[in-house]
Amino acid sequence: MRILIIEDDQKLAGLIAHVLRKQHYVVDMAHNGEDGLTIALDGKCDIAIVDWMLPKRDGPSICRAIRAAKLPVAMLLLTARGQVEDRVIGLDSGADDYLTKPFAFEELSARVRALSRRFFAANHADDNELRCGDLVLDVISHQARVANRPLDLTVTEWNLLEFLLRHRGQVLSRQQILDHVWSYEQDVQPTMVDLYVSYVRRKLGDDAAPMLATVRGVGYRLEPPRN
Repeated sequence: MRILIIEDDQKLAGLIAHVLRKQHYVVDMAHNGEDGLTIALDGKCDIAIVDWMLPKRDGPSICRAIRAAKLPVAMLLLTARGQVEDRVIGLDSGADDYLTKPFAFEELSARVRALSRRFFAANHADDNELRCGDLVLDVISHQARVANRPLDLTVTEWNLLEFLLRHRGQVLSRQQILDHVWSYEQDVQPTMVDLYVSYVRRKLGDDAAPMLATVRGVGYRLEPPRN
C-alpha cells in the first residue's frame, strides 16, 4: 500500500515516513500543497496524509480536488485546529478521518491501518473470483480450488488466502496480515500468521504451495508460478 504525506514541516514528515516505512508501507512526501496535489492526482497513492496549513494550497482544498477527480484515495487530515467547526469543515472537504496535532504516532498508525482496511474493502468489493495460477477463490459461492481440486478451508484460512490473493505479487508484512485477518481479536501474536501460512501451504499441496513465498525478515508474497 502506497501512502503520500503532504506536510510542510519536513522533520515531522520525515518522522511519519520513518514510522510508516517500518510497517512496510511505501511512502512518498511533498512539502507544499501544489506539489502534493500533483503527486496525488497521478493516482498512485492509496492513502494521503494531508496537513491543513500548507504553502501554496491548503489541506481541505487538496481533499476537495482529489474527491472531484474521483480517485480512490483515503485521506487523513492533520491539523492543529481542534474545534468542532474545524473538524466539520475538514470532513466535509472529503477527508475520511481527522487527527489533531500534537498526536501520538501509535494513534496515527492505528488510523492508517483503519483507513487501509476501509480502502481495501471499498476497492475490492466487486472482485468475485480471485485467481493466482491454478488457485481460484470464488467469493460469491465461497468455494476454493487449486488445479480443479476443492480446498476445505477454515474461516481464518479463507480470510488469509483471500487477503493474499487480493494483494498477489505484493509483499505483505506479518503485521499487515495480522491487522486484516485478526483485526477484531486482542493479544494475537505475529507468530499466528506463520502458523496459518503453514496450514494453507499444506492444503495447497506440493504444486501450489511454492506460490506462497516467504520474504525473509518481512512477511509473505503470493505470486503465480514462473514459466
